[in-house]
Amino acid sequence: MQAHYRVPCPSDAEIRAGLAGRPAGAELLVAEDGEALVGFAAFAAIYPGPGLRAGFFLKELYVAQAARGLGAGRRLMAELARLALVRGFGRVDWTAARDDVRLLHFYESLGASPQPEKVFFRLSGEELRRLAES
Repeated sequence: MQAHYRVPCPSDAEIRAGLAGRPAGAELLVAEDGEALVGFAAFAAIYPGPGLRAGFFLKELYVAQAARGLGAGRRLMAELARLALVRGFGRVDWTAARDDVRLLHFYESLGASPQPEKVFFRLSGEELRRLAES
């Protein structure tokens, strides 16, 4: 995934420490092919939603390039949907890159629909510090 996003990959020890120390409520589903990890979904519960119902926010869905098109992404999303229903949640929300046509088609093939009335925002770095200090 790090290579996909063109960012340096942390060491194995840093990855394991990050997983062990992930924030409360952050969950992971994994897709395996034999003993190889081929994908994952990182998500967390959010509240409130329509009708004051909880939902999931999918932070990351990643499938290794070699495994794309083989069903791992669909299986991860189907499991996330099943988990949402089991917990009584009303929805799953996520963001996607506007220019990744294949990804957008994949999400639409699941029955998801873009939400054009929404805008994705991010607060980080110096702006995050500035606001926190105000």
